[in-house]
Amino acid sequence: MSADSLRGLQQASVIIEGTGRGTLTNDQGVFSIVVLRGENIRFSSTGFKDKTISIPDTLSGNQYYVFQLLVNDTVNLPATILKPRPTREQFERDFANTDIPADQLEIARQNTDEATRRILVATLPADGKEAVNMQLRQQASKYYYNGQQPPINLFNPFAWGEFIKAWKRGDFKKKRY
Repeated sequence: MSADSLRGLQQASVIIEGTGRGTLTNDQGVFSIVVLRGENIRFSSTGFKDKTISIPDTLSGNQYYVFQLLVNDTVNLPATILKPRPTREQFERDFANTDIPADQLEIARQNTDEATRRILVATLPADGKEAVNMQLRQQASKYYYNGQQPPINLFNPFAWGEFIKAWKRGDFKKKRY
């Protein structure tokens, strides 16, 4: 709730610190989230100062109610002057002729390298959204083929193409450590 008007703040972030889990409040400022005893919860909303609370270790039940008041956070930004380009041709010319420093261009090349992206995909853990989406896709596939044999990609030319590309990339070589 806002501290000055006591109205519920909609779409305020409720984050469990250190876990990456969280939720948003509804249009009345109400939320529900599973939290362990002793964890810290951070409340934040645009235009308000963040507030962190700790869930007590000595809870007797399995529910804990919080009415958290957030204080307005006013920040005065310097004036910004926006000037449109006179013509589309001038914008295209300026965009095409923008000089990018060589070090930033090299960083961009490294970040978009296919081998680097494959390594990142293989090593980075899936976040909650990716994990849930994967689980839902697996369940949907299971229910779709319930009571019958799922298809075998032995005669699928696209699957063979992917297999050949993976073979050429060396995905099936033994890795030595």
